Amino acid sequence: MKIFGIVGMSGSGKTELLVKLIPQLAARGLDVSTMKHTHHNFDIDKPGKDSYRHRASGARQVMVASSGRWALVNELRHTPEPAMTELIDKMDPVDLLLIEGFKREKHPKLEVFRPAHKQQLLALEDDTIIAVASDAPLDDYDLAVPVIDLNDVVALTDFIIAFNALGARCENVA
Repeated sequence: MKIFGIVGMSGSGKTELLVKLIPQLAARGLDVSTMKHTHHNFDIDKPGKDSYRHRASGARQVMVASSGRWALVNELRHTPEPAMTELIDKMDPVDLLLIEGFKREKHPKLEVFRPAHKQQLLALEDDTIIAVASDAPLDDYDLAVPVIDLNDVVALTDFIIAFNALGARCENVA
């Protein structure tokens, strides 16, 4: 399973890019999963629902299942956040696991950067960023990695496939 990250500062458009890349990758015959890191406390359940009540009353794990999907929620209950590699081990194997966030981890990453946002360009200090997707030229920066047009989803898809050596899998698609 290939691991490839999409990173950038808050509001840069990481999720927006991912939801454009996933159908492109899937259309080329790749089995794709995603994992997203957040620094905020989150809840995928709704107060008042039975599964929420199970968890709120102290259950460490709650599984919700239907004919269309299932989800397993784990409460950390004051234990440390699992490492990215531990979380990856819990995922089913696919051709490509796209990871949003986890910008401090040491996997290959594409940075989403918008100069107009006046935020830090991570690629200047992170050698695991292997390309930058930007909505404007970055000629004023001394970058040692390629810059790809953020709005050219086909070029970004081609880059991800080539970098991860997934071309042969795509060529087998009828």
